[in-house]
Amino acid sequence: MNLRKRLSVLHLAPDSLGFALDSAAQAVRAVRAGTSLPAAIAEVTRSDKAALARGAVQDVAYRTMRALATADALVARMMQKAPPEHVHDVLVCALALLVDEPGTAPAYNTFTVVDQAVHAVTARRETSFAKGLVNAVLRRFLRERDALLAAARAAEPAQWNYPQWWIDRVREAWPDHWQAILSAGNTRAPLTLRVNRRKTTPEGYLARLAEAGLEARLAGADAPDAIVLERAVPVDRLPGFFDGDVSVQDSGAQRAAPLLGATDGMRALDACAAPGGKTGHLLERATLDLVAVESSAERAPRITENLERLALAATVKVGDAAAPESWWDGTPFDRILADVPCSASGIVRRHPDIRWLRRESDIAALAAEQRRILTALWTVLAPGGELLYVTCSLFPEEGELQAQWFEAAQPDAVRLDAPGQLLPSITGVSPASDTMPGSGFDHDGFFYARFLKR
Repeated sequence: MNLRKRLSVLHLAPDSLGFALDSAAQAVRAVRAGTSLPAAIAEVTRSDKAALARGAVQDVAYRTMRALATADALVARMMQKAPPEHVHDVLVCALALLVDEPGTAPAYNTFTVVDQAVHAVTARRETSFAKGLVNAVLRRFLRERDALLAAARAAEPAQWNYPQWWIDRVREAWPDHWQAILSAGNTRAPLTLRVNRRKTTPEGYLARLAEAGLEARLAGADAPDAIVLERAVPVDRLPGFFDGDVSVQDSGAQRAAPLLGATDGMRALDACAAPGGKTGHLLERATLDLVAVESSAERAPRITENLERLALAATVKVGDAAAPESWWDGTPFDRILADVPCSASGIVRRHPDIRWLRRESDIAALAAEQRRILTALWTVLAPGGELLYVTCSLFPEEGELQAQWFEAAQPDAVRLDAPGQLLPSITGVSPASDTMPGSGFDHDGFFYARFLKR
């Protein structure tokens, strides 16, 4: 990402909203060019000065990802000529803060947003000419907010803040729930914890949170190790976090370890394991001979780091899950967790940039990769063993259709009970139905299918 090199020095204090708007605008531009939002934020805040603003930059950038199509449509509607890229993105970030609906997030003072957006463009040599333009556009929005929003949101991408192909696929797959699903993806996910039962109990840790002044609740029977905080806090405020008493993990993701059903003494494989959240959960629940395989040499060390915090250990190998000959020692596994690469369409509330990074053509390519991995992993599973197929996707091509294909393709595969598709479910925006197990608690979107090898 070379945007920062093209911009002149920014003369603003790092604790100002103007600084955050400028940095978030750079991160948004990087996402438009194909960089993930976390990587973009890390890049634009890598200097000592910018690091002081990381929290504010992240807040603005994530809000902008959830309102990007609306904000882009507003800029296009209010300007006859497209402004330079950086000015456009500062405007988009400011508008994203201004379009937040009442009650959906901590609000920014509208006049402060306008003032600081003006400061953001004034503080750089090459954008200082846009001072009056930015002021006029944002003030016009405040005057004509309702009419401008109605006109901008006439098109579905600006109404829902997803690409049209994404909206179409969700509507086709889930005609009874598509609006709730899209709405859920535009909310902020709660901070959900997984209690390490080797060290404490959910009830015991809930009491420790109360002593620390942190309100929380048990997630429910479908996620027995999960606790949901009423308000997110940095992990250093969580009692015992660095001692491995708890981990951060979505309630839906916590279904994997219990469903796999690995018990003491079993040999188990966690394929596509980084960053190791599910690896840790498996080892918290049973003493296993566990191998964790990850294709990325850069991500694999995170598995070890997470396990060290939990005082647990596994054999971590870097390799392609679909090429066992490069990492398998020849001893079959009793249990295999196949949490395969996917569109991540079920976790957009935590990763709102995904919708803008994915392309419709990615789905077929990912489905092919999933089949390649499943076919290979089946060869290293012992007869009588079980494989759990997991994706964090909403699209049937990566879920139910894939499970049906696998059962038909493997004559010795028997499909066992599992939740199937978990649609994203949150308080007040729940697409719950009798056919969607697990939708009674707050979780992201996942798909689970379980197979026995005869």
